[in-house]
Amino acid sequence: MTVFHPRRAARVLLVDASGRVLLFQGIDPARPGHRYWFTPGGGLTPGESPAAGAARELAEETGLRLTPAELGGSVRSETVEFPFDGVWYRQEQEFFVVRVPTWEVDTAGFDEIERASVTGHRWWSAAELADTAERCYPADLAALLTQVLAAAPAPEASC
Repeated sequence: MTVFHPRRAARVLLVDASGRVLLFQGIDPARPGHRYWFTPGGGLTPGESPAAGAARELAEETGLRLTPAELGGSVRSETVEFPFDGVWYRQEQEFFVVRVPTWEVDTAGFDEIERASVTGHRWWSAAELADTAERCYPADLAALLTQVLAAAPAPEASC
């Protein structure tokens, strides 16, 4: 019988002006051959709201500093089950969308686990996500990105 550790998390769809989403490539330390792509974000601290956790994680993992209010409301809530480093988690998570013209990712705020398990990052279009054979989380990320882009088109550039 699998014992799941409960976890609350917040994730961010960081989308650039070209409609591409930032993903990190990771490995599971207990299963080094298990590679995958995932959105910025992570576990919430006790008592932390999802928006506050998303803002904190975004700053730590990308260097982009926003207030929880600047994130707006979540665009998706879900519960997922997964193993990481030999532990099974049942994670309740919320996704937020942040639109930027462009962003130079700064991973200086990574913690020890992130430094050991994140091997890179890149920006992905919905078409690239739909066509890739690589493992991405959430599994329906291409559809989610398409939905998000249709609901909130990129803001027009100011002169």
